[in-house]
Amino acid sequence: MLTVQYSGNMKSLFTKEHRNQLQQIHQNIYEKKGEGSDFLGWVDAPSKTNEELVNQLIETAETIRKQSQVLIVIGIGGSYLGARAVIEAMNPYFQKNDVEVLFAGHQVSGAYLKELIEYIDDKDVSLNVISKSGTTTEPAMAFRFLQKYMEERYGDEASSRIFATTDAEKGALLKVAEEKGYKRFVVPDDIGGRYSVFTPVGLLPIAVAGYDIKTLLAGAKDAEKELEETLLEDNPAIQYATIRHSMYEDGLTNEVFASFEPKLHYIQEWWKQLFGESEGKDGKGIFPVSVTYTTDLHSLGQYIQDGKRNLFETFLMVDQVDEDLNLISSETDEDQLNYIAGLSLHEFNEVAYKGTSEAHLSGGVPQVTIRLPKIDEYNIGYLLYFYMLTCAYSGYLLGVNPFDQPGVEAYKTNIFKLLKKPGY
Repeated sequence: MLTVQYSGNMKSLFTKEHRNQLQQIHQNIYEKKGEGSDFLGWVDAPSKTNEELVNQLIETAETIRKQSQVLIVIGIGGSYLGARAVIEAMNPYFQKNDVEVLFAGHQVSGAYLKELIEYIDDKDVSLNVISKSGTTTEPAMAFRFLQKYMEERYGDEASSRIFATTDAEKGALLKVAEEKGYKRFVVPDDIGGRYSVFTPVGLLPIAVAGYDIKTLLAGAKDAEKELEETLLEDNPAIQYATIRHSMYEDGLTNEVFASFEPKLHYIQEWWKQLFGESEGKDGKGIFPVSVTYTTDLHSLGQYIQDGKRNLFETFLMVDQVDEDLNLISSETDEDQLNYIAGLSLHEFNEVAYKGTSEAHLSGGVPQVTIRLPKIDEYNIGYLLYFYMLTCAYSGYLLGVNPFDQPGVEAYKTNIFKLLKKPGY
């Protein structure tokens, strides 16, 4: 189990009033009867995911791996961030995997799409298009280009290289998939996009990238069990949610997610969508931002140290690393580093964390530290489930529905009006 440490007195946060509220939230989550309860399918998804589906995903991934050098995942928001978070955390920095997983439809850039098509032109390619409706604008535009490319390049074979993850019973993408004969996987009705990493939405691309989705699910399954059964004060998800809510009540409305591991960048991006989209409504919510240290200590570190005191900081620290280097000694010592010769770079980051923590605390920035044993499929599965459960508690503590996103439609409506889309 990962651990949560707090710079303040954690026990003081569990007042009788908060305990009663948390117990009611706990009951609502596990009995699936709170606000937005029709989107609580993720709560027991790891334990309810049947072996047949997992094996089917693995078999499909192997088919893609045999026929392709590149898989392009087409999706936006939760339809791509969960998979990308896991893949980027696990991928080596420079060595390419047997199958390269690339992404499209998560933004609108003609240059990006044009260069992507040029890049794949001498490689064997498969597509995984992910959309519950099939009409979400950004992925739909990307799919229109890439579907045409695949059909022109592969002819009738294109249908065996395109995989659709969509609604089971309705929607534009389902209709196209049925007409074209694409292999299909289902986006569950009771799981929203940002909570969907443990469904085919996330699992298929992760398996194609070469990572063990059974172990990923095992980590999530253990988190599901342990975090349901652990008592309030000892439960890391409840601890983190309670700390966040206490900070918010004290006027700290910005949370800085800090990591010393660059591989966790897309975990941070996924986290920002999860909390931002779940909590930011009804004029409420903590604004989620992220930094990677020590890089950002030379930029945003100044603001965090001395800027407006409306923020708190959450560190995600990794205890063990598989690869590391020890600093070598120099005969001339012109850079004045011999005093730490022999120190590993991971050990340096631990020292940098302690120094940063002390500096920011002295600057009036309260802190939380979450410790992950290591970066692997099991621990990443545990971590992502932990964040999703924390987010549910946090949203309910705020008094909002953590599972809808009504504000997302505002920009779409304006775009459709400007483009004179029929009906707008």
